Amino acid sequence: MGLRDILIGRHQVKGPAPDRLFAITTAYVGLQSEHEIDSLGSAAIVFQALATSEFEATIKETEELVTATGGDSGTSVAGENDSYGYRWMILRSPAGAPSVEDLAVGINAVSDSIEAGGHGERLLCAVFAFADKRAGAESARIYLIYNYKRGAWYPFVPVAGAKQEHSTERELQLKAQLASELPIEPEVEHWFPLWGIPI
Repeated sequence: MGLRDILIGRHQVKGPAPDRLFAITTAYVGLQSEHEIDSLGSAAIVFQALATSEFEATIKETEELVTATGGDSGTSVAGENDSYGYRWMILRSPAGAPSVEDLAVGINAVSDSIEAGGHGERLLCAVFAFADKRAGAESARIYLIYNYKRGAWYPFVPVAGAKQEHSTERELQLKAQLASELPIEPEVEHWFPLWGIPI
């Protein structure tokens, strides 16, 4: 990595790192049983799309793959473009049966497919949505974000009803609670807030 890359924040993609991604499945057990945090049954992966027929064909094949592999679990997949020009692939568990494991399998299938198509550098992050069930919680939503370029997780807790405000205090609490279960990004300045998450 050159000085220019360091200065403008570019990094080589560490790759999907399935073991790091799948750590969310074991971390969730503790989140649910010890910290009153439940899965909302949805996850998403966001990437920079390319306006080429080859890239679009890869994405279409990926959606078909996830739909086929999610058939037994009932996981659904849908694509969505945001106002920043990024593409989201959204996975949802069937109503009333959230499965973090099935969602992680689906997200990993998407990242593997994009990587195999030679577009691994387009991957940005995976996002898993949770509900904070603690009494008096400042936010009803907690997002755990896996940054593909850093190969690490971080929490993002938007404040309910506030415009582009997040709870740093709650995020640091989650860091402490998850440190033994997830590979948490140690440099807080790389905990980038994601506004407009569609899950």
